[in-house]
Amino acid sequence: MALSRRALLAQAAASVTAVAAPSPTVGAGGGAAPTTTTTTTLRGTIPPGAPDFVYVPLDVPSGVRELRVSYRYDKPPTPPGTPGNALDIGLFDERGTALGGRGFRGWSGGARSEFFLRADEATPGYLPGPLERGRWQIALGPYTVAPQGLPYEITVTFVHGAPAPVAPVTYPPQRIPGRGRAWYRGDCHIHSVHSDGRRTPTEIIALARAAGLDFVNTSEHNTHSSHTAWADAADSGLLVLTGEEVTTRTGHVLAVGTNPGTFIDWRYRARDGRFVRFARAVRQAGGLVVPAHPHATCIGCAWKFGLGEADAVEVWNGPWTADDEVSLASWDATLCGANGARWLPALAHSDYHRDPDRIGGPQTVVLADDLSRESILAGLRAGRAYAAESSAVSVDFTAVTPRGAHAGIGEGLAVAGPGAEVLVRLSVTGAEGCELRLVTDQGLALTVPAATAFEWRTTPARTAYVRAEVRHPPQAPPLPGPPAALTNPIWLRP
Repeated sequence: MALSRRALLAQAAASVTAVAAPSPTVGAGGGAAPTTTTTTTLRGTIPPGAPDFVYVPLDVPSGVRELRVSYRYDKPPTPPGTPGNALDIGLFDERGTALGGRGFRGWSGGARSEFFLRADEATPGYLPGPLERGRWQIALGPYTVAPQGLPYEITVTFVHGAPAPVAPVTYPPQRIPGRGRAWYRGDCHIHSVHSDGRRTPTEIIALARAAGLDFVNTSEHNTHSSHTAWADAADSGLLVLTGEEVTTRTGHVLAVGTNPGTFIDWRYRARDGRFVRFARAVRQAGGLVVPAHPHATCIGCAWKFGLGEADAVEVWNGPWTADDEVSLASWDATLCGANGARWLPALAHSDYHRDPDRIGGPQTVVLADDLSRESILAGLRAGRAYAAESSAVSVDFTAVTPRGAHAGIGEGLAVAGPGAEVLVRLSVTGAEGCELRLVTDQGLALTVPAATAFEWRTTPARTAYVRAEVRHPPQAPPLPGPPAALTNPIWLRP
C-alpha cells in the first residue's frame, strides 16, 4: 500500500538518526593558537517518495572556530530508465529553516562532497560568518531516489578555538563608465565555482570581456555567496549584476539584478502556491523575474509556475536546441494575446558552466542610457533588446511612418489609422549567408534568403506587431535553421 506524503516525511525524519563519534585531536587549525577537533558522524536512509528536503539536526557547541562537513551516499544499480540516487546538500544555522532563508548558510547541491565555514571564509556556495552555539540543520535534497532507498553518511568536524576575525563585505559597483545611451551586450545566466560551474569569478570576467560583453549577472543555483566575489570586476570594464538561479523542483527562474546580498528561497513547488511571494521578493529587491529554459527536458527544469509573475522569459538557452524552438513559439503565442499591453520581453543567455560552454553564446543586447544596473534593468524590462549568437552579430530594426514617426525594438509606433502604411526596415551585420525573417501576430510574414537588409510595408490592420529573426540555413528542412539573432517586437498602434 502506498504511503502518504505525511507518512513518508515521518519515515524520512525517523531514519535521520545521528551516530555520534567524538574523537578529540590536536591540530594547527588555521591560526597561531592551538586548536582541537571533534568529529561526529550522522547516518540515515531516505526512502523512495521522500519529501523534497530532509533536515538532519546538528548541535553546534560553543567555541567552534571552523565547521567542516563531508558526505557520501550509496549509488546502487537501477534498471534501465529508472533514476538512481542523487543527493544535494546545504546548511542552515541556529536561526532555523523557515521558508525565506533567515538561517541560510549555503548550498552546494550535488556539486561538491565537502565544505567548510569560518567567520572569515567559507567554501564557495556557503556564507562565512559567526558559528553560533545551537541546533543547526544540514539540508539534504534527494533529487532522485533509487527503489532501494538512499543511505547516506555525513561526517561533521568541529574545530575548536578562537574565532577568526570577520572579513569585510564588499560588492561590485552598480555603475561603471560606459558609452552613454548605447547598445550593451550581456549574459545574465552564468555559473561559477559558487554553484556547479568550473570557473572562478576572476576567470569568468576575463572570458566575458573576451566575448565582447559589457555586463553579466551572477546566477548561482540557490545561493548568493558569490555576490562578494566580484568586487574587482569593474577594473576590467565589466558591470556585474548580482542575482541567483532559483532552482525549484518544478522549474528554474533567474533573479536578475537584485540588491547585493539578496537571497531568494527555492524550497517549494508550483502546487504549493508560494511562488508569488518570492517573485515579489525579487522585485522588491530591485530585480527581474525571468523563467529560465522553460521547456528544458531535465528533471525539474521545465517551468510549471506560469508567466503571471514573470518580467521577461529566457527563450534561448545555450546552443540552440529543439526545446529553444518550443520556447520561442510559446513566447510568441503570449505576444498574440498581449495586443501591445503587458507583454514579456524575450532574453537569451549562455547558461555557462564549463568548457565547451561559451560565455556570451548567446547574449542579450540591450539599449540602455548608461552602463549601470538601473539602466540595464530598465532596458531589459522594457524589451529594448535583441538576442545574438555572439558579439559579431548586430541588428538594426525599425518601423517608420510617412510622417517620420519611428519606433525601434520593444517600442510602440503610433500610426494615423488602421490602414496607414508603415515601413519596416531590417539590416544585419556579422551574419552573412543567413536568411532574414519577419514574424507577425499572423505568423511568418516574409523570408528573404541570404540577405543582409530589406524593407517591408504593412499596416496596423494587417499587423499588430512585427519581430525579426536572422536564421542560419536550415539543417533539417522544413525546420528553420538555428538563429544568429532574434528581436523583441515592434508594436503598431493605430
